[in-house]
Amino acid sequence: MTQLKKRAPGRVLTAALIAALIAAFTVAPLFATGKKDTGTQPGGNFSVLVYITGMVTGSPTYELLAAGAESFAASHSNVVVKVYEAGFNQAEWEEQLTSLVAGGGFDLVLGSNPSLPEICANVGKKFPNQKFIITDAEYPGNPQISTYLYNQYEQSFYLGYLAGLVTTGKMEHANGAKKIGFIAAQEYPLLNKHIVPGFLDGARRVDPEITLDFRVIGNWFDANKAADLTSSMISAGVDVFASIAGGAAQGMIRTAGEQGAYVVFHNTNEYRLAPGVIVGCGLMEQKKLTEEILTDVLAGKIQYGTSHTVGVKEGYLDFIADDPGYTGALPKDIQDKFNSFMNDIRAGRVPYTIPPL
Repeated sequence: MTQLKKRAPGRVLTAALIAALIAAFTVAPLFATGKKDTGTQPGGNFSVLVYITGMVTGSPTYELLAAGAESFAASHSNVVVKVYEAGFNQAEWEEQLTSLVAGGGFDLVLGSNPSLPEICANVGKKFPNQKFIITDAEYPGNPQISTYLYNQYEQSFYLGYLAGLVTTGKMEHANGAKKIGFIAAQEYPLLNKHIVPGFLDGARRVDPEITLDFRVIGNWFDANKAADLTSSMISAGVDVFASIAGGAAQGMIRTAGEQGAYVVFHNTNEYRLAPGVIVGCGLMEQKKLTEEILTDVLAGKIQYGTSHTVGVKEGYLDFIADDPGYTGALPKDIQDKFNSFMNDIRAGRVPYTIPPL
């Protein structure tokens, strides 16, 4: 029988014995659904893997996730953070994460991607003690995973309302076609069922005749293709754009500026990238949520097996209305109408129905 490794003098660990040990660990009982984490042990380090499904640079969501984890580690001497960029090939993500979990000894894997919980569930079957926390995702019922879903329908809804005011208004590049555009890197359930419908529903609160032109790039990095799609959509009558496209969105922003159109932006303050072109920016408090999650992890307060939805009411989504890129770019009548609408959103006075995922 093949000899693999000596354990002690006179004793040999065989392949058959290794297989038996692996099987024993694999079928070890999982934590019960809803079991709380015990937190970090006194005097020991707590190791966090921030698993970025893409690249940090150019993605506001990932930039804020990494910044939140690193800020937390900087103020907690017993916390160690490793940020790993997995790249854009989704077919490789599960294999990469499996390798990292197998060799890294991480107490927690932290990520942000709607498709990541299923990958983590598969990895978790091989490592039943590994814990995962994923933001911007929904995945209840797995005892190793806790998720936090931003109410992206809500954010798209109020950004769509602003787009509706712009496309029906009298700004320089509003063309009267009542046509808004959305460019996505890839399609996935949250995008198709919440983000894009929310954008159109919000615009139609201004005028029910507004239509949407939706296009897909096919990846998160091809700014040239995003530029080509933007140009084609402007030719078809689109005068206001939104996107969920990572670094590829730079092509959309550039072309909108060159050819005369406007952009509203999800999640972060990007007014400075194109003053007068980017006329509205939503705010996602990803950094704040990340720091609060890690605080709860260390305190043993995380409830695994659960999924939470957070939005404007909970203080994790909003709109940036105090930037000159907003106040200096839009006519006062549009600002007044939108600010009133946004105040009603914050107060819960705007009824809407979130479609099921």
